[in-house]
Amino acid sequence: MAAINLITTPHTKPPSFHQWCTPHQNPPLSFFSFTKPKPTTLHLLYCTKPNSPTTPSLSSHNSDTDPQFDWFSQWYPLAGVCDLDERVPHGRRVLGMDVVLWWDKNEGEWRVFEDRCPHRLAPLSEGRIDGWGRLQCVYHGWCFGGDGGCRFVPQAPTDGPAVHISKKACVASYPCIVQNGIVWFWPNADPQNKAILSKKKPAYIPELDDPSFTRSMGTREIPYGYEILIENLMDPAHKVDREGGKPLNFDVETHDINGFLAKGELGMSKFIPPCVFYVYPHPVEDQSNGSFSSSRPVKELPTQQTQRKFLLIFICIPVSPGKSRLIWAFPRNFAVWIDQIVPRWMFHVGQNLILDSDLYLLHVEEHKIKEIGPLNWQKACYVPTKSDTLVVAYRKWLKKYSGGQVDWGRKFDGSLPPTPPREVLMDRYWSHVVNCSSCSVAYKGLNALEVVLQVASVGLIGLVAATKQGTISVITRHLAVHQLHCLHLKQTHETEVEGQREK
Repeated sequence: MAAINLITTPHTKPPSFHQWCTPHQNPPLSFFSFTKPKPTTLHLLYCTKPNSPTTPSLSSHNSDTDPQFDWFSQWYPLAGVCDLDERVPHGRRVLGMDVVLWWDKNEGEWRVFEDRCPHRLAPLSEGRIDGWGRLQCVYHGWCFGGDGGCRFVPQAPTDGPAVHISKKACVASYPCIVQNGIVWFWPNADPQNKAILSKKKPAYIPELDDPSFTRSMGTREIPYGYEILIENLMDPAHKVDREGGKPLNFDVETHDINGFLAKGELGMSKFIPPCVFYVYPHPVEDQSNGSFSSSRPVKELPTQQTQRKFLLIFICIPVSPGKSRLIWAFPRNFAVWIDQIVPRWMFHVGQNLILDSDLYLLHVEEHKIKEIGPLNWQKACYVPTKSDTLVVAYRKWLKKYSGGQVDWGRKFDGSLPPTPPREVLMDRYWSHVVNCSSCSVAYKGLNALEVVLQVASVGLIGLVAATKQGTISVITRHLAVHQLHCLHLKQTHETEVEGQREK
Protein backbone atom coordinates (compact mmCIF):
# COMPACT_ATOMS: atom_id res chain seq x y z
CA MET A 1 0.00 0.00 0.00
CA ALA A 2 1.43 3.32 -0.96
CA ALA A 3 1.08 6.65 0.75
CA ILE A 4 2.22 10.14 0.00
CA ASN A 5 5.13 11.84 1.74
CA LEU A 6 6.35 15.42 1.63
CA ILE A 7 9.90 16.15 0.56
CA THR A 8 11.98 19.10 -0.49
CA THR A 9 15.14 19.12 -2.54
CA PRO A 10 18.11 18.62 -0.19
CA HIS A 11 20.47 21.55 0.25
CA THR A 12 24.07 21.52 1.37
CA LYS A 13 23.19 24.31 3.80
CA PRO A 14 19.96 25.96 4.98
CA PRO A 15 18.72 29.04 3.07
CA SER A 16 19.91 32.38 4.35
CA PHE A 17 17.62 35.10 5.70
CA HIS A 18 17.80 37.02 2.40
CA GLN A 19 16.94 33.86 0.45
CA TRP A 20 13.81 33.49 2.54
CA CYS A 21 12.13 36.55 1.09
CA THR A 22 13.62 36.51 -2.42
CA PRO A 23 13.13 34.29 -5.49
CA HIS A 24 15.40 31.27 -6.01
CA GLN A 25 16.96 29.96 -9.15
CA ASN A 26 16.69 26.23 -8.49
CA PRO A 27 13.93 25.54 -5.93
CA PRO A 28 12.34 22.13 -5.34
CA LEU A 29 9.60 21.36 -7.79
CA SER A 30 6.92 19.32 -6.04
CA PHE A 31 4.92 19.11 -2.83
CA PHE A 32 5.15 15.35 -2.75
CA SER A 33 6.88 12.15 -3.70
CA PHE A 34 5.91 8.63 -2.88
CA THR A 35 7.10 5.97 -0.47
CA LYS A 36 5.68 2.73 0.87
CA PRO A 37 4.86 2.58 4.61
CA LYS A 38 3.81 -0.48 6.51
CA PRO A 39 0.16 -1.38 5.88
CA THR A 40 -2.15 -0.88 8.84
CA THR A 41 -5.70 0.33 9.38
CA LEU A 42 -7.21 3.55 7.98
CA HIS A 43 -9.90 5.85 9.37
CA LEU A 44 -11.64 7.25 6.27
CA LEU A 45 -12.51 10.91 5.83
CA TYR A 46 -16.12 12.05 5.69
CA CYS A 47 -16.91 15.48 4.30
CA THR A 48 -20.19 17.35 4.52
CA LYS A 49 -21.58 18.29 1.12
CA PRO A 50 -24.98 19.10 -0.36
CA ASN A 51 -27.24 16.38 -1.67
CA SER A 52 -26.26 15.47 -5.20
CA PRO A 53 -28.26 14.34 -8.21
CA THR A 54 -27.61 11.04 -9.91
CA THR A 55 -24.00 10.89 -11.04
CA PRO A 56 -23.85 11.75 -14.75
CA SER A 57 -21.41 10.27 -17.21
CA LEU A 58 -18.02 11.93 -17.48
CA SER A 59 -19.03 14.06 -20.44
CA SER A 60 -17.00 17.02 -21.65
CA HIS A 61 -19.92 19.11 -22.86
CA ASN A 62 -22.86 20.85 -21.23
CA SER A 63 -26.43 20.13 -21.97
CA ASP A 64 -29.50 22.11 -21.08
CA THR A 65 -30.39 19.47 -18.48
CA ASP A 66 -27.11 19.75 -16.55
CA PRO A 67 -27.45 21.67 -13.27
CA GLN A 68 -25.17 24.69 -12.98
CA PHE A 69 -22.89 25.29 -10.02
CA ASP A 70 -23.92 28.34 -7.96
CA TRP A 71 -20.66 30.01 -6.92
CA PHE A 72 -22.40 32.47 -4.60
CA SER A 73 -24.20 29.77 -2.61
CA GLN A 74 -21.09 28.11 -1.17
CA TRP A 75 -18.86 28.45 1.87
CA TYR A 76 -15.49 30.12 1.28
CA PRO A 77 -12.44 30.12 3.58
CA LEU A 78 -10.90 33.44 4.53
CA ALA A 79 -7.91 32.62 6.75
CA GLY A 80 -6.53 30.23 9.31
CA VAL A 81 -7.24 31.35 12.87
CA CYS A 82 -3.56 30.77 13.69
CA ASP A 83 -2.64 33.69 11.39
CA LEU A 84 -5.24 36.18 12.62
CA ASP A 85 -4.60 38.95 15.12
CA GLU A 86 -7.69 39.57 17.26
CA ARG A 87 -6.61 43.16 17.92
CA VAL A 88 -7.02 44.43 14.35
CA PRO A 89 -9.42 43.97 11.40
CA HIS A 90 -8.25 41.98 8.38
CA GLY A 91 -9.24 42.70 4.79
CA ARG A 92 -9.75 39.86 2.31
CA ARG A 93 -11.08 39.53 -1.22
CA VAL A 94 -13.01 36.45 -2.33
CA LEU A 95 -14.96 36.07 -5.60
CA GLY A 96 -14.26 39.75 -6.23
CA MET A 97 -16.00 40.68 -2.96
CA ASP A 98 -14.07 42.79 -0.45
CA VAL A 99 -14.81 41.73 3.12
CA VAL A 100 -13.38 42.57 6.53
CA LEU A 101 -12.75 39.89 9.13
CA TRP A 102 -12.62 40.99 12.78
CA TRP A 103 -12.88 39.60 16.30
CA ASP A 104 -15.98 40.58 18.27
CA LYS A 105 -14.71 40.31 21.83
CA ASN A 106 -18.14 41.09 23.25
CA GLU A 107 -19.59 37.89 21.78
CA GLY A 108 -16.31 35.96 21.48
CA GLU A 109 -16.77 35.34 17.76
CA TRP A 110 -15.21 36.19 14.44
CA ARG A 111 -17.34 38.46 12.24
CA VAL A 112 -17.30 39.03 8.50
CA PHE A 113 -18.64 42.33 7.14
CA GLU A 114 -18.67 44.01 3.77
CA ASP A 115 -15.47 46.04 3.66
CA ARG A 116 -17.27 49.33 3.13
CA CYS A 117 -18.44 51.92 5.60
CA PRO A 118 -22.00 53.05 4.75
CA HIS A 119 -21.04 56.66 5.42
CA ARG A 120 -18.52 57.45 2.67
CA LEU A 121 -17.56 53.90 1.53
CA ALA A 122 -14.13 53.88 3.20
CA PRO A 123 -12.66 50.38 3.76
CA LEU A 124 -13.39 49.19 7.28
CA SER A 125 -10.36 46.90 7.13
CA GLU A 126 -8.23 50.06 7.50
CA GLY A 127 -9.98 50.85 10.77
CA ARG A 128 -9.50 49.49 14.30
CA ILE A 129 -11.21 47.71 17.18
CA ASP A 130 -12.11 50.38 19.73
CA GLY A 131 -12.08 50.12 23.51
CA TRP A 132 -15.68 48.87 23.58
CA GLY A 133 -14.92 46.03 21.16
CA ARG A 134 -16.62 47.69 18.19
CA LEU A 135 -15.32 47.92 14.63
CA GLN A 136 -14.47 51.58 14.03
CA CYS A 137 -14.04 53.22 10.64
CA VAL A 138 -10.74 55.09 10.41
CA TYR A 139 -12.22 57.87 8.26
CA HIS A 140 -14.89 59.50 10.47
CA GLY A 141 -15.02 57.19 13.47
CA TRP A 142 -18.37 55.47 12.90
CA CYS A 143 -18.60 52.36 15.10
CA PHE A 144 -20.35 49.05 14.39
CA GLY A 145 -21.42 46.12 16.53
CA GLY A 146 -21.17 42.42 15.77
CA ASP A 147 -24.55 42.34 14.04
CA GLY A 148 -23.54 45.05 11.56
CA GLY A 149 -25.63 47.73 13.22
CA CYS A 150 -24.16 51.18 13.75
CA ARG A 151 -23.53 51.92 17.43
CA PHE A 152 -22.07 55.41 17.36
CA VAL A 153 -21.75 58.38 14.99
CA PRO A 154 -19.33 60.94 16.50
CA GLN A 155 -20.66 63.78 14.36
CA ALA A 156 -24.30 63.30 15.43
CA PRO A 157 -25.45 65.69 18.22
CA THR A 158 -26.51 63.94 21.41
CA ASP A 159 -29.78 65.86 21.56
CA GLY A 160 -30.58 65.24 17.89
CA PRO A 161 -32.23 62.34 16.05
CA ALA A 162 -30.67 58.90 16.53
CA VAL A 163 -29.26 58.64 13.02
CA HIS A 164 -27.18 55.60 13.90
CA ILE A 165 -30.28 53.37 14.15
CA SER A 166 -31.19 53.87 10.51
CA LYS A 167 -30.92 50.80 8.28
CA LYS A 168 -28.79 52.90 5.97
CA ALA A 169 -26.17 53.11 8.73
CA CYS A 170 -25.77 49.33 8.90
CA VAL A 171 -23.02 47.22 7.36
CA ALA A 172 -23.79 43.97 5.52
CA SER A 173 -22.91 41.08 7.84
CA TYR A 174 -22.20 37.66 6.31
CA PRO A 175 -22.78 34.27 7.97
CA CYS A 176 -19.47 32.81 9.15
CA ILE A 177 -18.13 29.83 11.07
CA VAL A 178 -14.80 28.57 12.39
CA GLN A 179 -14.24 24.99 11.24
CA ASN A 180 -11.00 23.00 11.05
CA GLY A 181 -9.20 26.07 12.44
CA ILE A 182 -10.28 28.18 9.44
CA VAL A 183 -12.79 31.05 9.27
CA TRP A 184 -15.36 30.41 6.51
CA PHE A 185 -18.05 32.79 5.28
CA TRP A 186 -21.17 32.60 3.12
CA PRO A 187 -21.06 35.35 0.44
CA ASN A 188 -24.70 36.35 0.71
CA ALA A 189 -25.95 38.64 3.47
CA ASP A 190 -29.66 38.28 2.70
CA PRO A 191 -31.75 37.65 5.86
CA GLN A 192 -32.87 34.21 4.64
CA ASN A 193 -29.23 33.05 4.87
CA LYS A 194 -28.85 33.72 8.60
CA ALA A 195 -29.67 30.08 9.32
CA ILE A 196 -27.65 28.68 6.41
CA LEU A 197 -25.51 26.63 8.83
CA SER A 198 -28.49 24.45 9.61
CA LYS A 199 -28.78 23.58 5.92
CA LYS A 200 -25.23 23.45 4.67
CA LYS A 201 -21.77 23.50 6.21
CA PRO A 202 -18.23 23.74 4.83
CA ALA A 203 -16.40 20.56 3.89
CA TYR A 204 -15.12 18.94 7.07
CA ILE A 205 -11.82 17.05 7.38
CA PRO A 206 -11.59 15.29 10.78
CA GLU A 207 -7.80 14.97 10.77
CA LEU A 208 -7.44 18.76 11.05
CA ASP A 209 -9.19 18.59 14.44
CA ASP A 210 -7.64 15.34 15.60
CA PRO A 211 -5.07 16.03 18.38
CA SER A 212 -3.05 12.97 17.30
CA PHE A 213 -2.25 14.73 14.01
CA THR A 214 -0.06 17.72 13.27
CA ARG A 215 -2.09 20.75 12.26
CA SER A 216 0.39 23.27 10.86
CA MET A 217 -1.06 25.50 8.13
CA GLY A 218 0.28 27.95 5.59
CA THR A 219 -1.17 30.56 3.24
CA ARG A 220 -0.02 32.37 0.11
CA GLU A 221 -1.44 34.94 -2.29
CA ILE A 222 -1.00 33.53 -5.81
CA PRO A 223 -0.51 35.76 -8.91
CA TYR A 224 -2.53 33.50 -11.20
CA GLY A 225 -6.14 32.38 -11.20
CA TYR A 226 -8.04 29.81 -9.19
CA GLU A 227 -8.50 27.46 -12.17
CA ILE A 228 -4.75 27.27 -12.83
CA LEU A 229 -3.92 26.90 -9.14
CA ILE A 230 -6.24 24.00 -8.47
CA GLU A 231 -5.39 22.05 -11.64
CA ASN A 232 -1.68 22.46 -10.88
CA LEU A 233 -2.15 20.98 -7.41
CA MET A 234 -4.09 18.09 -8.97
CA ASP A 235 -1.13 17.26 -11.18
CA PRO A 236 1.16 14.70 -9.48
CA ALA A 237 3.37 14.31 -12.56
CA HIS A 238 5.43 17.50 -12.14
CA LYS A 239 7.83 15.90 -9.70
CA VAL A 240 11.28 16.95 -8.56
CA ASP A 241 12.95 14.85 -11.24
CA ARG A 242 10.75 15.63 -14.21
CA GLU A 243 12.84 13.59 -16.65
CA GLY A 244 12.70 10.54 -14.39
CA GLY A 245 8.93 10.44 -14.06
CA LYS A 246 6.94 7.25 -14.37
CA PRO A 247 3.42 6.35 -15.52
CA LEU A 248 0.73 7.07 -12.93
CA ASN A 249 -2.65 5.41 -13.00
CA PHE A 250 -5.88 7.10 -11.83
CA ASP A 251 -9.51 6.10 -12.20
CA VAL A 252 -12.40 8.50 -11.57
CA GLU A 253 -14.99 6.70 -9.46
CA THR A 254 -17.61 9.45 -9.08
CA HIS A 255 -18.07 12.71 -10.96
CA ASP A 256 -21.00 15.10 -10.53
CA ILE A 257 -21.83 18.68 -9.62
CA ASN A 258 -20.54 18.04 -6.09
CA GLY A 259 -17.04 17.25 -7.35
CA PHE A 260 -15.30 13.96 -7.98
CA LEU A 261 -13.45 11.11 -6.30
CA ALA A 262 -10.52 9.37 -7.98
CA LYS A 263 -8.58 6.28 -7.03
CA GLY A 264 -4.88 6.04 -7.80
CA GLU A 265 -2.00 3.75 -7.05
CA LEU A 266 -0.87 6.14 -4.35
CA GLY A 267 -4.13 7.02 -2.63
CA MET A 268 -7.57 8.60 -3.00
CA SER A 269 -8.01 12.11 -4.39
CA LYS A 270 -11.16 14.09 -3.68
CA PHE A 271 -12.36 17.43 -5.01
CA ILE A 272 -15.16 19.20 -3.12
CA PRO A 273 -16.06 22.37 -5.02
CA PRO A 274 -15.41 25.11 -4.99
CA CYS A 275 -12.30 25.12 -2.80
CA VAL A 276 -11.20 21.81 -1.28
CA PHE A 277 -8.89 19.25 -2.86
CA TYR A 278 -7.15 16.65 -0.73
CA VAL A 279 -5.30 13.37 -1.04
CA TYR A 280 -5.45 10.59 1.56
CA PRO A 281 -4.24 6.97 1.76
CA HIS A 282 -6.20 3.98 0.56
CA PRO A 283 -8.42 2.19 3.07
CA VAL A 284 -6.64 -0.81 4.52
CA GLU A 285 -8.37 -4.17 4.80
CA ASP A 286 -8.92 -5.54 8.30
CA GLN A 287 -7.05 -8.83 8.29
CA SER A 288 -9.21 -10.29 11.07
CA ASN A 289 -12.39 -10.56 9.03
CA GLY A 290 -11.43 -9.47 5.51
CA SER A 291 -13.49 -6.29 5.64
CA PHE A 292 -12.46 -2.65 5.56
CA SER A 293 -12.11 -1.14 9.00
CA SER A 294 -12.60 2.51 8.05
CA SER A 295 -15.87 2.68 9.99
CA ARG A 296 -14.21 1.65 13.25
CA PRO A 297 -13.18 4.57 15.47
CA VAL A 298 -9.44 5.07 15.63
CA LYS A 299 -9.50 4.89 19.44
CA GLU A 300 -10.77 1.29 19.28
CA LEU A 301 -7.90 0.09 17.10
CA PRO A 302 -4.86 -1.55 18.68
CA THR A 303 -1.77 0.64 18.69
CA GLN A 304 0.15 -1.71 16.43
CA GLN A 305 -2.64 -1.53 13.80
CA THR A 306 -2.88 2.27 13.63
CA GLN A 307 -1.99 3.38 10.13
CA ARG A 308 0.69 5.97 9.60
CA LYS A 309 -1.27 8.59 7.67
CA PHE A 310 -0.15 11.66 5.80
CA LEU A 311 -2.68 13.87 4.01
CA LEU A 312 -2.24 16.61 1.44
CA ILE A 313 -4.92 19.27 1.92
CA PHE A 314 -5.18 22.21 -0.47
CA ILE A 315 -7.84 24.89 -0.08
CA CYS A 316 -7.96 27.06 -3.21
CA ILE A 317 -9.82 30.37 -3.11
CA PRO A 318 -10.89 32.41 -6.16
CA VAL A 319 -9.93 36.03 -5.46
CA SER A 320 -10.35 37.78 -8.80
CA PRO A 321 -9.39 37.02 -12.43
CA GLY A 322 -5.67 36.25 -12.43
CA LYS A 323 -5.43 36.06 -8.63
CA SER A 324 -6.09 33.34 -6.09
CA ARG A 325 -5.23 32.34 -2.54
CA LEU A 326 -3.98 29.02 -1.20
CA ILE A 327 -4.32 27.61 2.30
CA TRP A 328 -2.49 24.32 2.80
CA ALA A 329 -2.06 21.75 5.54
CA PHE A 330 -0.25 18.41 5.60
CA PRO A 331 -1.51 16.63 8.74
CA ARG A 332 0.18 13.40 9.79
CA ASN A 333 -0.12 11.11 12.81
CA PHE A 334 3.55 10.19 13.08
CA ALA A 335 6.66 12.17 14.08
CA VAL A 336 4.33 14.75 15.61
CA TRP A 337 7.11 15.84 17.97
CA ILE A 338 8.94 17.50 15.07
CA ASP A 339 6.27 20.20 14.78
CA GLN A 340 6.54 20.82 18.52
CA ILE A 341 10.25 21.62 18.19
CA VAL A 342 10.66 23.14 14.72
CA PRO A 343 8.93 26.54 14.31
CA ARG A 344 6.27 26.80 11.64
CA TRP A 345 8.17 29.39 9.58
CA MET A 346 10.97 26.91 8.89
CA PHE A 347 8.49 24.58 7.17
CA HIS A 348 7.15 27.55 5.21
CA VAL A 349 10.58 28.26 3.73
CA GLY A 350 10.61 24.97 1.82
CA GLN A 351 6.90 25.00 1.02
CA ASN A 352 7.12 28.47 -0.50
CA LEU A 353 10.10 27.37 -2.57
CA ILE A 354 7.88 24.71 -4.11
CA LEU A 355 5.25 27.29 -5.01
CA ASP A 356 7.95 29.53 -6.48
CA SER A 357 9.29 26.77 -8.72
CA ASP A 358 6.56 27.00 -11.37
CA LEU A 359 4.89 30.28 -10.42
CA TYR A 360 6.07 32.27 -13.42
CA LEU A 361 5.31 29.63 -16.04
CA LEU A 362 1.79 29.11 -14.63
CA HIS A 363 1.15 32.85 -14.80
CA VAL A 364 2.15 32.80 -18.48
CA GLU A 365 0.15 29.61 -19.10
CA GLU A 366 -2.99 31.28 -17.79
CA HIS A 367 -2.69 34.08 -20.35
CA LYS A 368 -2.28 31.52 -23.14
CA ILE A 369 -5.41 29.65 -22.02
CA LYS A 370 -7.28 32.96 -21.96
CA GLU A 371 -6.25 33.57 -25.56
CA ILE A 372 -7.66 30.25 -26.79
CA GLY A 373 -10.74 30.47 -24.55
CA PRO A 374 -11.38 28.26 -21.47
CA LEU A 375 -14.01 26.21 -23.33
CA ASN A 376 -11.34 25.15 -25.82
CA TRP A 377 -8.93 23.81 -23.19
CA GLN A 378 -9.43 20.15 -24.15
CA LYS A 379 -8.91 20.92 -27.83
CA ALA A 380 -5.75 22.93 -27.27
CA CYS A 381 -4.10 20.70 -24.63
CA TYR A 382 -2.88 17.22 -25.52
CA VAL A 383 -3.35 15.04 -22.42
CA PRO A 384 -3.01 11.41 -23.55
CA THR A 385 -1.74 9.75 -20.33
CA LYS A 386 -3.54 8.71 -17.16
CA SER A 387 -1.29 10.92 -15.09
CA ASP A 388 -3.47 13.81 -16.32
CA THR A 389 -6.71 12.15 -15.19
CA LEU A 390 -7.34 14.51 -12.26
CA VAL A 391 -6.66 17.62 -14.33
CA VAL A 392 -8.95 16.42 -17.11
CA ALA A 393 -11.67 15.50 -14.57
CA TYR A 394 -11.46 18.99 -13.08
CA ARG A 395 -11.60 20.73 -16.46
CA LYS A 396 -14.60 18.59 -17.45
CA TRP A 397 -16.33 19.46 -14.18
CA LEU A 398 -15.64 23.16 -14.73
CA LYS A 399 -16.94 23.05 -18.30
CA LYS A 400 -19.99 20.89 -17.60
CA TYR A 401 -21.24 22.69 -14.50
CA SER A 402 -19.83 26.21 -14.83
CA GLY A 403 -19.23 27.03 -18.48
CA GLY A 404 -15.48 26.47 -18.18
CA GLN A 405 -14.78 29.31 -15.76
CA VAL A 406 -15.58 30.90 -12.42
CA ASP A 407 -18.78 32.93 -12.20
CA TRP A 408 -17.70 36.37 -10.97
CA GLY A 409 -21.22 37.79 -11.10
CA ARG A 410 -21.13 41.36 -12.35
CA LYS A 411 -17.78 42.17 -10.78
CA PHE A 412 -15.48 41.39 -13.72
CA ASP A 413 -15.60 40.79 -17.45
CA GLY A 414 -13.07 37.95 -17.14
CA SER A 415 -10.07 39.81 -18.54
CA LEU A 416 -6.73 39.16 -16.83
CA PRO A 417 -4.53 41.85 -15.27
CA PRO A 418 -1.31 42.70 -17.15
CA THR A 419 1.84 40.75 -16.32
CA PRO A 420 4.00 42.65 -13.80
CA PRO A 421 7.81 42.40 -13.69
CA ARG A 422 9.07 38.97 -12.73
CA GLU A 423 10.46 40.15 -9.39
CA VAL A 424 7.00 41.43 -8.44
CA LEU A 425 5.43 38.08 -9.34
CA MET A 426 7.99 36.26 -7.21
CA ASP A 427 7.60 38.53 -4.19
CA ARG A 428 7.50 36.56 -0.96
CA TYR A 429 7.03 39.30 1.63
CA TRP A 430 3.67 40.73 0.57
CA SER A 431 2.28 37.43 -0.71
CA HIS A 432 3.09 35.41 2.41
CA VAL A 433 5.10 36.92 5.26
CA VAL A 434 2.70 39.75 6.17
CA ASN A 435 -0.20 37.29 6.35
CA CYS A 436 1.63 34.61 8.35
CA SER A 437 1.94 35.14 12.11
CA SER A 438 4.94 32.81 12.40
CA CYS A 439 6.93 34.21 9.47
CA SER A 440 6.23 37.86 10.33
CA VAL A 441 7.54 37.35 13.88
CA ALA A 442 10.60 35.52 12.54
CA TYR A 443 11.19 38.28 9.98
CA LYS A 444 11.19 40.97 12.68
CA GLY A 445 13.43 38.85 14.89
CA LEU A 446 15.95 38.26 12.12
CA ASN A 447 15.99 41.98 11.34
CA ALA A 448 16.70 42.72 15.00
CA LEU A 449 19.47 40.11 14.99
CA GLU A 450 20.97 41.75 11.91
CA VAL A 451 21.13 45.09 13.76
CA VAL A 452 22.72 43.46 16.81
CA LEU A 453 25.39 41.83 14.65
CA GLN A 454 26.11 45.14 12.91
CA VAL A 455 26.51 46.92 16.25
CA ALA A 456 28.78 44.13 17.45
CA SER A 457 30.94 44.50 14.34
CA VAL A 458 31.27 48.24 14.97
CA GLY A 459 32.27 47.51 18.55
CA LEU A 460 34.96 45.12 17.38
CA ILE A 461 36.30 47.75 14.98
CA GLY A 462 36.46 50.23 17.87
CA LEU A 463 38.26 47.69 20.02
CA VAL A 464 40.86 47.14 17.34
CA ALA A 465 41.25 50.88 16.91
CA ALA A 466 41.84 51.35 20.63
CA THR A 467 44.79 48.96 20.54
CA LYS A 468 46.50 50.54 17.56
CA GLN A 469 48.35 53.81 17.09
CA GLY A 470 48.91 56.39 14.37
CA THR A 471 47.21 56.68 10.98
CA ILE A 472 45.56 53.26 11.06
CA SER A 473 43.83 54.19 14.32
CA VAL A 474 42.50 57.47 12.89
CA ILE A 475 41.19 55.78 9.74
CA THR A 476 39.54 53.04 11.79
CA ARG A 477 37.83 55.58 14.06
CA HIS A 478 36.46 57.49 11.09
CA LEU A 479 35.26 54.23 9.53
CA ALA A 480 33.49 53.24 12.75
CA VAL A 481 31.75 56.62 13.02
CA HIS A 482 30.65 56.41 9.38
CA GLN A 483 29.30 52.87 9.87
CA LEU A 484 27.35 53.91 12.98
CA HIS A 485 25.85 56.83 11.06
CA CYS A 486 24.78 54.54 8.20
CA LEU A 487 23.34 52.04 10.66
CA HIS A 488 21.30 54.79 12.32
CA LEU A 489 19.92 55.99 8.98
CA LYS A 490 19.03 52.42 7.95
CA GLN A 491 17.28 51.70 11.24
CA THR A 492 15.30 54.95 11.02
CA HIS A 493 14.20 54.12 7.46
CA GLU A 494 13.16 50.56 8.40
CA THR A 495 11.15 51.89 11.36
CA GLU A 496 9.29 54.32 9.10
CA VAL A 497 8.56 51.58 6.53
CA GLU A 498 7.35 49.19 9.21
CA GLY A 499 5.07 51.91 10.59
CA GLN A 500 3.56 52.43 7.14
CA ARG A 501 2.99 48.66 6.76
CA GLU A 502 1.17 48.46 10.10
CA LYS A 503 -1.06 51.38 9.11
